[in-house]
Amino acid sequence: MSTHGPMPRSAWIFPALSVLLFAGVTALHYSFAPSAVGLAFAAVLLVILFGTVFAAVHHAEVIAERIGEPYGTLLLTLAVTIIEVALIATIMLGEKTVTTLARDTVFAVVMIVCNGLVGICILAGGLRYREQDVQVTGSNLYLSVLAVLATITLILPNYTLTTPGPVFSAGQLGFVSAVTILLYGVFLYTQTVRHRNYFVSELTGAGNDGAHASTRALFLSAALLLVSLLAVVLLAKKFSQVVDAGAALVGAPPAFAGILVALLILLPESVAAVAAARKNDLQKSINLALGSSLATIGLTIPAVAVAAYALDKQLVLGLPAQDMVLLALTFILGMLTLGTGRTNILFGLVHLVVFAVFIFLVFVP
Repeated sequence: MSTHGPMPRSAWIFPALSVLLFAGVTALHYSFAPSAVGLAFAAVLLVILFGTVFAAVHHAEVIAERIGEPYGTLLLTLAVTIIEVALIATIMLGEKTVTTLARDTVFAVVMIVCNGLVGICILAGGLRYREQDVQVTGSNLYLSVLAVLATITLILPNYTLTTPGPVFSAGQLGFVSAVTILLYGVFLYTQTVRHRNYFVSELTGAGNDGAHASTRALFLSAALLLVSLLAVVLLAKKFSQVVDAGAALVGAPPAFAGILVALLILLPESVAAVAAARKNDLQKSINLALGSSLATIGLTIPAVAVAAYALDKQLVLGLPAQDMVLLALTFILGMLTLGTGRTNILFGLVHLVVFAVFIFLVFVP
């Protein structure tokens, strides 16, 4: 979606439609049920929800273009993370408590981004340009912080002794949440202030010299971004009912809901990342992909932890053994792929194979 020229109609129509839909559903006290009317409602809801998420990302891009890199990518990531936290918290803490949804969604985001999205970007760029360059230091910082955050939030709960099983005690959850936010905060400082050059390629930096949005368009986009985010948050509860019914209908495993939430929130960022790779700006693709993984763990886990603690709900974070193997493989592969600073199609294909294994094992564990 281009950020130049007049604002596309969809950028304000979808946020307006989502607010109207929420108002109508609330006024009628409508509750989703699998029926002809229910299916029509589900179709309308999904179209409006997807449209609103894309509108939110469009407005974030308009603002991002004005403030420059890497702040632009960061704003885009934070906007998507707010949507993610809203969806997870609403589904997890709804009528049917899903204690593993935060874990499943965070793991799905890491696998979709670090294998699926990175694989597609590297493959698309490699097919077009044979080889592409990335900043090795910036990629290593992303992967080192991501490996630590993923390990202490998704693997460590399986091996703590204060409480049995894949859960932290209240004290442990509080400590891990604080450390997670601290580490993510220092990473942001490194990315945006202290070592900006690690995350900006010549092409990424050059992309900010074009025409900028006017001040009026900037304020309009800021207002519509807030409306879009609020609309997605408000519609999350109805989306969760549709997800539950759909999963029950196809007999999908519990992790399926996490993958659906992850796919919904990652779709707009994924489009932007693949477009950047096709313009030979793989660095921007990596910033978007790995940045969204980091924000997911760095902000979602503490936010959901606070919600679970406030509502006295149990939060299951530890991954099963099979998923821990895939997570370890993903980080080793990421370090090998981005460690040389040059990528080609084979690296992309290897990541996509791991992603295919992840999806297959969800349905055939």
